[in-house]
Amino acid sequence: MASSRATRSNTSKARAAEARSAKPETMTSKTRAPRKRKGEAGKALARKLVKAKAARDTNPLLGKWRTPFAIAPFDQIEARHFEPAMQQAFRENRAEIRAIVANPAKPSFANTIVALEKSGVLLHRVAAVFWNIEGSCSTDELREISRRVSPLFAAHSSAILLDARLFKRVDELFERRDTLKLDDEQRRLLERTHLEFVRAGAKLKPKEKKRVAEINGRLASLVTQFMQNVLKDEQSWHLELDGERDLAGLPPGLRSSAAREAAARGLEGRHVITLSRSSVEPFLTFSTRRDLREKAFNAWVRRGANDGPTDNRAILAEIVALRGEYARLLGYRTYAEFSLDDTMAKTPEAVGKLLGDVWSHARRRAGEEREVLAEAAREEGSNAPIAAWDWRHYADKVRRKKFDLDDAELRPYLQLDNVISAAFDCAHRLFGLTFVPRDDIPRYHPDVRAWEVLDRKKQHVGLFLGDYFARPSKRSGAWMSSFRSQHKLGKGQRPIIVNVMNFAEGGEGEATLLSFDDARTLFHEFGHGLHGLLSDVTYPSLSGTSVSRDFVELPSQLYEHWLLQPEVLQKFAVHHQTGKPISARLIKRLKAARNFNQGFATVEFTASALADMKLYGAAPGAVADIETFEGDVLAEIGMPDAIVMRHRLPHFMHIVSGYAAGYYSYMWSEVMDADAFGAFEEAGDIFDRKTADRLKRHIYSAGNRRDPQDAYVAFRGRPPSVEGLMKNRGFTS
Repeated sequence: MASSRATRSNTSKARAAEARSAKPETMTSKTRAPRKRKGEAGKALARKLVKAKAARDTNPLLGKWRTPFAIAPFDQIEARHFEPAMQQAFRENRAEIRAIVANPAKPSFANTIVALEKSGVLLHRVAAVFWNIEGSCSTDELREISRRVSPLFAAHSSAILLDARLFKRVDELFERRDTLKLDDEQRRLLERTHLEFVRAGAKLKPKEKKRVAEINGRLASLVTQFMQNVLKDEQSWHLELDGERDLAGLPPGLRSSAAREAAARGLEGRHVITLSRSSVEPFLTFSTRRDLREKAFNAWVRRGANDGPTDNRAILAEIVALRGEYARLLGYRTYAEFSLDDTMAKTPEAVGKLLGDVWSHARRRAGEEREVLAEAAREEGSNAPIAAWDWRHYADKVRRKKFDLDDAELRPYLQLDNVISAAFDCAHRLFGLTFVPRDDIPRYHPDVRAWEVLDRKKQHVGLFLGDYFARPSKRSGAWMSSFRSQHKLGKGQRPIIVNVMNFAEGGEGEATLLSFDDARTLFHEFGHGLHGLLSDVTYPSLSGTSVSRDFVELPSQLYEHWLLQPEVLQKFAVHHQTGKPISARLIKRLKAARNFNQGFATVEFTASALADMKLYGAAPGAVADIETFEGDVLAEIGMPDAIVMRHRLPHFMHIVSGYAAGYYSYMWSEVMDADAFGAFEEAGDIFDRKTADRLKRHIYSAGNRRDPQDAYVAFRGRPPSVEGLMKNRGFTS
């Protein structure tokens, strides 16, 4: 997932301004309050400047970062530094906006659009550090700060985007865009900036603008609370295993990680399973204790739906209601219509057609798979119907029997360090990148690794950080984010990109071994990382992953394809004990099993995507009770009773943050990625230089310089076909 990124950007120019990084303009007399007498005003300004300088001298977030590549001095930053730094950053950004508005010169691309692009440097710098750390190294103090500042960011955004004088300048330029002699990237920036203001409510009447600002503030608080509640539920639950009977079926690697988790909780000699996906999913796969599988599964799917202070059901209902009201204020019937209007899909109907076509195939396949699992259970003497907590367990048994392949056989070949090296090597062969370890780079946690990225000419491209291990302070899932984005304004800047995972770390002196799904996740997030690292645009707003939501997953999902290629696996999938490379026979079995259990995987994803669309496409007042609504949706689509949505609504973090009415986008992008990898296959070389150069030029480095459909056609020579997706998932031959 491309994070719901470092600065927690909403659809707002002020939040986009957090991604700016050119040097802010000096405050001029045009930004002062002229109502005081001249002498008093001068003294007041002088006092402010002295106070600001003192703050910069004592607060590491405000001072100059004299670190390698000007990365944040993480070892000097404390929680107490964030709010004062944010307040200073808000003040500076407001002054920059006032200067743009007060400029007596006729609006021009330079004095309005470029000036906006150059604004908010400090705000981005501070916010990027805070939101990244709050997501991966959270503490009670940081969570409390997050709850306080989230509505402040929303108010700041609203104040800028709903400023009538500022929008008048942007709107005037937009109306004159055909006469401004802009190049393609400048025109794209002007059009995107104007659209951002319009979608934020800039054309509304004052009373409606006031309500939009209120909605934005309330949503900021609700979304923060929702995310924190999920993390608290994950942190507060664990399953203690006592003795061999409770450990039955668990492989050595899972036993070791469960023992380490128990020791960390002061339970020496015991084993603990948590709700981290890297812990609970293997337990559901391997444990032969059906009663314990049921207990763990129910805790997993009840996150956010437990009575008490962490219950998200009423919070989500209010979020949905507020977003619906927001959409109607802007002239849309539903939030789904509003959200999709600025995507490749364009309409809920287009998304519904894609999901509907896939759903019918997936549901039928899942029914066939369930019968096979039930037969496997009967062979073991169990006549109980296959339940949701049984599926992974028996699917693994059937996979082993049918393909002579199981996760425990693959893991020894998938060492974390080797999988990282494989991802780097593919990037080198495709794009000429080299990753040089840098132990001198400050990091926000001891687990974080850092690399300097160089191009074919050994020129600096950016920094890449990898944060791979699960810990209680980190929210679940995997994501890419940035501490700094690329652009060429002024002196320009190079990106600092981070990938965050939640893998179970190996024990002392032991290799960290991954499942194949873990390895694929690493390649996926690294694909997002390359999208940020390879960015080559002029303007911050168009940089890297700042693209349409249903296009942003293309670079990441496409990159997954290289992991399964024999020449990659045979080089990097090396047994952690014997040093022998994975055999051609095992690779063949792996590829043969690629579409095994695809009905299940597609059903759990597509059900979540359909529920997301129906949630944000519902009529006003139709989502009063989240549990009832979810049940009604699943009954309507005919959800198999042995499968649960991949993300149930009360803990569905995607759809309260950057993927509201947008979870479908993973599948929309898959239509393109399945087709895009075909370009390399047709070239007869998965690292074909000409194809890779086209891919870099039109996709990975292009940011949002052009319409995503045009970008894809420029690379592939034609639009993608849904047939590639169907074939990729094994639904058609």
